[in-house]
Amino acid sequence: MIRTICFKERRYIEELRILTRATALDCIIDERFDRIVYLIKEGDMGLAIGRKGSNIRKMQRVLGKRIEMVEYSPEIEKFSRNVFKPADVVGINRVDDGRLNVYINKGDLGIAIGKGGCTIEKARLLLSRYFDTDLGEVLAREDAHA
Repeated sequence: MIRTICFKERRYIEELRILTRATALDCIIDERFDRIVYLIKEGDMGLAIGRKGSNIRKMQRVLGKRIEMVEYSPEIEKFSRNVFKPADVVGINRVDDGRLNVYINKGDLGIAIGKGGCTIEKARLLLSRYFDTDLGEVLAREDAHA
């Protein structure tokens, strides 16, 4: 799948590389929630975040927007878990119509939804952009491990 990145997005990706030395594969400017969502190369997440989140705070100061980062993974299950972090994803199920249902630990449902649905919107954008899959339902389930 070929994606075109506009000048503004390329500028934000380059700014991240200069400030953190981490590689961003993509950048989504989300005007609705006034944030920038970076898709970070697998293995570069620690470098991108920095010690105790210092790089994220630095990026927020420089760009004047909230910064969110998601680590890329070629497997849709691991990618979905990364999108919903720090919420505990206990299961993922592909439904007949091609949608992806995500099951969240009951205590983490609020985190998985996000304020005003911002985390669900981020998951919807990233899943459709990288896996050509729609996000179905985000459901609460008791953790089987607890």
